Amino acid sequence: MRSEFQHVLVTPSEMTTIDRAAAQSGIDSFTLMRNAGLAVTAAALRHFPDGRRFVVLCGPGNNGGDGYVAACGLAESGADVAVFVLGDPEALQGDAARAWSEWRGPVRPLAAFEPQSGDVVVDALFGAGLSRDLTEDVANLIERVNARGLPVVAVDLPSGIDGRTGKIRGAAFAARHTVTFMAPKPGHWLLPGRSLCGALDVFDIGIPQRIVRAGAGSLRLNAPSVWAGWSAELAASTHKFKRGHLVVFSGDRQATGAARLSAAAGLAAGAGLVTVATGKAALGINASQLTAVMVKEVDGKHDLTKWLQDQRLGSFVLGPGFGVGKKARDFALALCDRSLVLDADGMTSFQANPGELFAALAKGGGQMVMTPHEGEFVRLFPEIAGDDALSKIEKAQAAARASHAVIVCKGADTVVAAPDGRAVVNNNAPPWLATAGSGDVLAGIAGAHLAQGMPAFEAAAAAVWRHGAAGAKAGPGLTAETLIGAISPIS
Repeated sequence: MRSEFQHVLVTPSEMTTIDRAAAQSGIDSFTLMRNAGLAVTAAALRHFPDGRRFVVLCGPGNNGGDGYVAACGLAESGADVAVFVLGDPEALQGDAARAWSEWRGPVRPLAAFEPQSGDVVVDALFGAGLSRDLTEDVANLIERVNARGLPVVAVDLPSGIDGRTGKIRGAAFAARHTVTFMAPKPGHWLLPGRSLCGALDVFDIGIPQRIVRAGAGSLRLNAPSVWAGWSAELAASTHKFKRGHLVVFSGDRQATGAARLSAAAGLAAGAGLVTVATGKAALGINASQLTAVMVKEVDGKHDLTKWLQDQRLGSFVLGPGFGVGKKARDFALALCDRSLVLDADGMTSFQANPGELFAALAKGGGQMVMTPHEGEFVRLFPEIAGDDALSKIEKAQAAARASHAVIVCKGADTVVAAPDGRAVVNNNAPPWLATAGSGDVLAGIAGAHLAQGMPAFEAAAAAVWRHGAAGAKAGPGLTAETLIGAISPIS
């Protein structure tokens, strides 16, 4: 049975706590192992009904126990099953030992496994809790299986992937299908692990929902449920100011296109009014290129301070094509008590002294979303970026705490993190979003959400999701302009 927790991400340590709480509640832990192993059996037979031989690789822990149960189920179904083990099965303890005792067929050491054409490999060596590099012999075996292109059904997570970080621990199976239990783990959705999991099945093995909810933290897979309640349909009486006024700051004459992309995206994403604020030198260029988007001359900090007296200005986007330097810093600091998306040049302008920005944010109390790609993240958060022990989620969370802003850590596995620890991992972005201007469009969507009154975390999460959905709709040949046209109504 599919789990109700498809969009909850549970770390390996949290899953250990959940398993322990289930056992302490009186649930028979071996029943849970049996349910897990039989779910693997069902998945292997469903996906590979023509497999000539099912090779079950069993490890030295509970993941191996799941493998023995799966082997029993496969054999009972009439399949040809071969079991290879890592370590001495006599040393198994608890449920894993019982599962091994119920396997009536022969077992051979892992080193004896020679991949054959027609094999379906059930990988039950290590689960999501792996946190060390694989030994050379196991890594070599994995590489041989991958080189043969044999189908692999992974139990919990392909062996070699760190369930907390998604990193590869020396080598990892390239699975066609992965079967995990109760809730996915960060390693299923963080790269590079995500690319090796294949199709993911999340099975309910019988742990009560209350126990899972109590043990799970604040990590989620990004989905409309994250911002549910903040995207209600607009009332029939709504007018443009109620839909929010978004301001996008333009750079100089040679770099105005990025701001216009953000502005057009903000309008398409639902802002009632959008204004491009521009210096005098670029005023004519922007005015000649814009129709539904308004233009306002804002030449310096004095002009900005005066304009900010208008409280109808709902949110701001600063950075796309704006230029790096003092003007960007002055504008950003002046907006720390408002709703602001700080992107691109706006972030890089604080490279020499990011603490100045973070202190202003702590004092100003505004709603800020920062959208760094990997290079920008390193420039703003060098110590956090350099800590290889942290996952991408943990780095984004640390950066959000340090900066007092919502962090959109961009990439194929974009992570959105809030200062309070909430975080989501996005999984709907197609690879063709990696094109010039795509980030400007994302900034505009986030700005529109802020203008409409969404809190910064929900605004950012929804923007990342809508950006990915628009990319999928626009297709492989998209440009930033066609991406804007594919922005759909918010769910």
